[in-house]
Amino acid sequence: MWYFLIKQNTLDTGQYQALQKRALLTEVELFNEPYENWYVFSVNKDDYHTFMDHLDRAGIGYDLATERPTRDEMLARMR
Repeated sequence: MWYFLIKQNTLDTGQYQALQKRALLTEVELFNEPYENWYVFSVNKDDYHTFMDHLDRAGIGYDLATERPTRDEMLARMR
């Protein structure tokens, strides 16, 4: 399983819906200000390259992880 982490404010509604259709699971990690909210898209190993190519072609920035980061780990990255 691969986890694509994307800042919520970088996607418009159409992009978000298209990514939801490609992912196995979509989660939203909500944080209080001044931190940003994140989408976490879970993608099967077999679909990893296709999902990543879609993001790259659309110019969408992302972080990638092989293990689902915890809220604390995500928060630590933003500090």
